[in-house]
Amino acid sequence: MISFVVPAWNEEALLGGTLQAIAEAAGAAGLAHEVLVVDDGSTDATAAVARKHGAIVVSVHYRQIAATRNAGARQARGAWLFFVDADTRINAPVLEAAMRALSAGAAGGGASVVLGGDAPARARRLQRVAAPLFRIAGIAGGAFLFCTRPAYEAAGGFDESRSAGEDLAFVRALRRLGHCVVLRETVTTSGRKLRTHGVLEHARLFLRFGVLGQREVRPGRERAFWYGSGRDDSSDSDPPLN
Repeated sequence: MISFVVPAWNEEALLGGTLQAIAEAAGAAGLAHEVLVVDDGSTDATAAVARKHGAIVVSVHYRQIAATRNAGARQARGAWLFFVDADTRINAPVLEAAMRALSAGAAGGGASVVLGGDAPARARRLQRVAAPLFRIAGIAGGAFLFCTRPAYEAAGGFDESRSAGEDLAFVRALRRLGHCVVLRETVTTSGRKLRTHGVLEHARLFLRFGVLGQREVRPGRERAFWYGSGRDDSSDSDPPLN
């Protein structure tokens, strides 16, 4: 069995589509699986949406993505772990490619990301240029990550001393343990943060946390990037919960 861990904070708008995509991909691949939604203190219907789609709900109050992902991994029963962001749609080809990589001995990895929804045109152009470069460099973000249970434990899970960039640090830790892949197959993630914060803000944060290795998110605008009430979910929402 494999375990999908989905960290979520106020994700009622997009979570249903993410869980449906997981179910369809796992079903097409014929995989026994479980889905854990780690509800990090949501004030909306996130937990109800998760239960409607048959997910196990793990309730925490961290407001810290590394700790939230780790909480899900602790509850997971699968030998292989897949971490999927609540605004990211996976598919059968990327799941099957990840399974082949793990079966061939990879410690873990990630996938190339395609922006969906109403992402700004400039961001989509930049993504098309950056994606092959990131794959060559072995850079995979947190939208879709996978690993074996032994590799997760040997890496120490996600570094909870980091307020951001924990996904990139986790991939670096996996790479030190053995073969780590960034798949050619893609997942689709929401363009909402780019609509809200813009390309330059993303580039600045990637430089600070991904390249320079800074750990702390300052109060105010940076914290709002992850846990901000102004996040724009309007262009790629799922239908309302019945």
